[in-house]
Amino acid sequence: MYTIKSNELTVTIAAKGAELQSIKHNENNLEYMWNGDAAYWAKRSPVLFPIVGTLKGDTFVFNGQSYHLSRHGFARDKTFTVTAQGESSITFSLYSSEDTLAIYPFAFELHIIYTVQNDELTVTYRVKNNSEGNMFFSIGGHPAFKVPLVNGTTYNDYALHFNKTESAGRWPISNNGLLEKEALPCLQNTQVLPLSKELFKKDALVFKHLQSDTVSLLSDKTPHGFTFTFAGFPFLGIWAAPGADFVCVEPWCGIADSVDSDQQLAHKEGIITVASEATFNKSWNVRFF
Repeated sequence: MYTIKSNELTVTIAAKGAELQSIKHNENNLEYMWNGDAAYWAKRSPVLFPIVGTLKGDTFVFNGQSYHLSRHGFARDKTFTVTAQGESSITFSLYSSEDTLAIYPFAFELHIIYTVQNDELTVTYRVKNNSEGNMFFSIGGHPAFKVPLVNGTTYNDYALHFNKTESAGRWPISNNGLLEKEALPCLQNTQVLPLSKELFKKDALVFKHLQSDTVSLLSDKTPHGFTFTFAGFPFLGIWAAPGADFVCVEPWCGIADSVDSDQQLAHKEGIITVASEATFNKSWNVRFF
């Protein structure tokens, strides 16, 4: 385990998956991360790369050849190398290998940089294309935050508050993990999504191209919560495992295949294209209070 600190926060990250394990506030003594209880969901904040969500038939086609990737890709199961570390920042790195090239035909570097400053955590994804041609990929976060956050409150005491009024449907997920063709009503001229465990009975809430770029976990029964900023991420997932005491706020550059996908990687909705030797950078940020 690796730890970075500011005056306000202590953050712990594992080398496996470069996965956040703990975010503790040094002043209010609160833990903000889900505890990874395997009875519900054993992960805490997996990194989604080189795909987000599920591929149709767990398969994509590139240059006429089929490749197979399981849901959310392989980065979350790989052990990263620490390539830079200071008191308040750390960089985890993963490089393409014979194993990855067999299932994903691009030479890459994936760097995940965690930085704390005051009461904020910033997570940066940096992807370099070391292939000769264009590289196609998706990337996203999946952090799970503890709800209820403080003793004496319940799950239903909390809500997610968007920074802009939203009228947006949720894109339902089929039984095999693909997006259906039509959205269902969800947010209707509102900035507030009240939390309940029934909300996730049919898997995650998947949103495309929201007006908002921040969402806050708030309750009128406690002054504590967080504000999550996801500017530049075109897709957002909100999810919890059935019955579990957490909520995931998932910023995505990429999304699951639709039920009518042609499986061509270059045609995939939300796919990122990076030229040879070029680098992609994207960050999300959370302020805890």
